[in-house]
Amino acid sequence: MTTSAFDQFRPPEPERRGRRLGKLRRKKRPGPGRTDGSAEMLMVPDVEFESYYGHNIVKPPPWEWPVAAYLFLGGVAGGSGLLGFGAQLTGRAVLRRNARLGAMAAASVGGVALIADLGRPERFYNMFRTLKLTSPMSIGSWILGAFSAGTGVAVANEVDRLLGNRLPLGPLRKVLRAVEAPAGAEAALFAGPLAVYTAVLLSDTANPTWNAAHRDLPFVFVSSASLASGGLAMVTTPTRETGPARALAVMGVIGDIAAMKYMERRMDPVAAEPLHHGTPGQLLRWSERLAVAGGLGALLGGRHRAVAAASGLALMTASAFTRFGVFEAGLHSAMDPRYTVEPQLHRLAERRAAGITDDSITTAAPHWPSHS
Repeated sequence: MTTSAFDQFRPPEPERRGRRLGKLRRKKRPGPGRTDGSAEMLMVPDVEFESYYGHNIVKPPPWEWPVAAYLFLGGVAGGSGLLGFGAQLTGRAVLRRNARLGAMAAASVGGVALIADLGRPERFYNMFRTLKLTSPMSIGSWILGAFSAGTGVAVANEVDRLLGNRLPLGPLRKVLRAVEAPAGAEAALFAGPLAVYTAVLLSDTANPTWNAAHRDLPFVFVSSASLASGGLAMVTTPTRETGPARALAVMGVIGDIAAMKYMERRMDPVAAEPLHHGTPGQLLRWSERLAVAGGLGALLGGRHRAVAAASGLALMTASAFTRFGVFEAGLHSAMDPRYTVEPQLHRLAERRAAGITDDSITTAAPHWPSHS
């Protein structure tokens, strides 16, 4: 017979008639004169119950690396969309063009990665058949669609200008020019939600590590998006126009490191363990190192083209490592029941220490009504 730490809170069960110590008791066959049919025969063999220890309590999501790639590319697209809108407002034509192109490329490749994980393209289309406000995946699909629509219009104008107005647009060119600025603003409106909604998507699951980080993971992801998009602009754009990108990258580095440390401190220590061990731990440690190196390069040597490009690559790699590290840590935590059970025990002890004994978590022994 197995035991559990919760056995002390379970009310005693009355002994069932006809059973002793959990086993069925055979009644003697009716002897001479006993024909009342009260004999009981063992119809089911005794069952030896086993513990679930060692088996998954939470089913790991069937997600593979394309989902982690989508987490990263969504952040790049969202951050680049905001950066492109800022360049639009300040008259930085090259930065605006490169940020818009980067945003469109990241959103397109990210969409391909998402479809690859779904298995069939029509599943992605089916997400737009309804809008479910309680589903982060449904909301995120609409955010991605709205962002891509605005960015697509802005990018069409950029490509047309890049080719010397040679696209066969005809009278449509005037329409595109007229809606270019509103399209850039519309893309910027959905850029922030695009960069951060994937954090909500992860933490809205029963996965132990992701769920334990639900209060602070959005701040980690939005900071990661900032340093990634700033790094991309530093790689693709001449230094004379990358001042806003460098500033965004430095703020992203500070926010990313601070938010990650704060998140880990507020998580249950057991639920935070997968962030420090194995492959996720290595990815997140290298993410911090590359973020610091890239941030220092952007701050001290960002006006030199080679230093800016190297720093930008370091920042983008740091952002990718953050997303992949968090993703892998969550998958690992779902495979070990310890990361589900021990945080639950800790929460139970905290609530009992606070004097809470009458809710669904503490599960006080019920008071059975008496019948007169």
